[in-house]
Amino acid sequence: LAYVWFLIVGFLFVGYFVPDGFVFGVGMSLPFIGKDNTDRRVLINTIGPVWDLNETWLIVAGAALFAAFPVWYGTLFSGFYLALLVILLALIVRGVSFEYRHQGKGEQWTNWFDWMIVVGSALPALLWGVAFANIIQGVPIDETGNYAGNFFTLLNPYALLGGLTTLMLFFTHGVIFVTLKTDGELKQRAKSLVTRSTVITVLVAASFLVWTA
Repeated sequence: LAYVWFLIVGFLFVGYFVPDGFVFGVGMSLPFIGKDNTDRRVLINTIGPVWDLNETWLIVAGAALFAAFPVWYGTLFSGFYLALLVILLALIVRGVSFEYRHQGKGEQWTNWFDWMIVVGSALPALLWGVAFANIIQGVPIDETGNYAGNFFTLLNPYALLGGLTTLMLFFTHGVIFVTLKTDGELKQRAKSLVTRSTVITVLVAASFLVWTA
């Protein structure tokens, strides 16, 4: 039964990271592909129908993890509390920005929310990788099963490389998504960016895999 629940939890997390991964990537690509407000509006419209539902996968995955592996869940959330709180706040900021960027008057208002989208996309993309790299590497736990480190214990070189790996994977995934959903000059800019980001992503991911092995 434990193996069955492990597969269920894994499936739910994959179901979250695949669609929300390219949403993170599109959000991070705004300053690189969008030259003006119209371009950025088009980019945001490409993910408009999907971004709001992605967190459902995450909520169900967390609930399944709590139900099947409560000790693991308790240790994970107590140890990674600050990192997970930052992720939650970033997701809230990103969601608010999607809804409010077009409701103000003036370029400054729009630019402010666009940068909130960028930050709200980049922080979770980085911190999810940091969290999973720490799970792979192992974290200090005391005899009662509680996390024995602090927030900065999580920010070790291996974990940061894991965070950079997910950041670049999501970024490249998002830019590829843009090439599929747009046309004209915007699509050409995205294609040019994919070529460069793919090289960086492969190098970073390969480094992480070698270090992991």
